[in-house]
Amino acid sequence: MECTGGTMDQYIISASSTSDDLLPVVMALHHLLGGLPVTARSREAPGLRIENKQVLDDRYTGPVLEAVIQGNELKKTVPLSGPYRGVPVVVAPLRDGAGTAIGAIGVVDITGIFDLATLMEHQSAILQQVCGKDPCPLPTESVAAKR
Repeated sequence: MECTGGTMDQYIISASSTSDDLLPVVMALHHLLGGLPVTARSREAPGLRIENKQVLDDRYTGPVLEAVIQGNELKKTVPLSGPYRGVPVVVAPLRDGAGTAIGAIGVVDITGIFDLATLMEHQSAILQQVCGKDPCPLPTESVAAKR
């Protein structure tokens, strides 16, 4: 990369960052995550809600973003209110050099959509649908046995 000596844009994220301050980073995360919905806010100002490459709300806040800032810890949960009510999300705090939460960023948690416990409960029925019998496959059902 060539240094041209021109000025360089600088983005600083702080406890008072506005949605305009957060936009470049949040939009980059949205693209990196394959278009998953991303939300963010600073401790002192509402932030953003981005879906489908568009800012849907530039004064966004949500209960999980607020809880993460307050508790200064990662949360994986299913919100009971707001636009993501009933959808698994994961939200992480943005921290300053002292470790204090100055904001939060959240995404829809696609890993939370698959409930492993329920999958295990239904494993036998799934195997019967796929293989015809449980356990799958029986020696007589193997590909080699059918040749």
